[in-house]
Amino acid sequence: MVHTAEATHHEGLPIHRALVHRLMQSETARGATALRGIWGFYGDHKPHGDKLFQLVRRVPVTTIIVDTPQAIARSFDIVDELTNWHGLVTSEMVPAAVSLTGSRDGTQKTGETPLARYDY
Repeated sequence: MVHTAEATHHEGLPIHRALVHRLMQSETARGATALRGIWGFYGDHKPHGDKLFQLVRRVPVTTIIVDTPQAIARSFDIVDELTNWHGLVTSEMVPAAVSLTGSRDGTQKTGETPLARYDY
């Protein structure tokens, strides 16, 4: 996850947009999602968010890259370049499981996905 502010830019684009574009062009990750917050703070700064009369959006943005550990590792160079001066980057393993219920024939089915194992 990459945590930035909407007003933080890299080469004229908000970091979250630049990150999504670069990841898409490089094909190192299969997907990324940017989520815009409504209110937040960091450090000793005052809380910030959308206000009725302001020229620049000052909301927090989190960009999430979800893929295999190997694909995300290939994306680190791009993430490092774009967040060199601004942003907080976290990387975490997420256990995965699949549960399928209510099939068409009335039976219940469950399935499992093997959990990822990756040495950092």
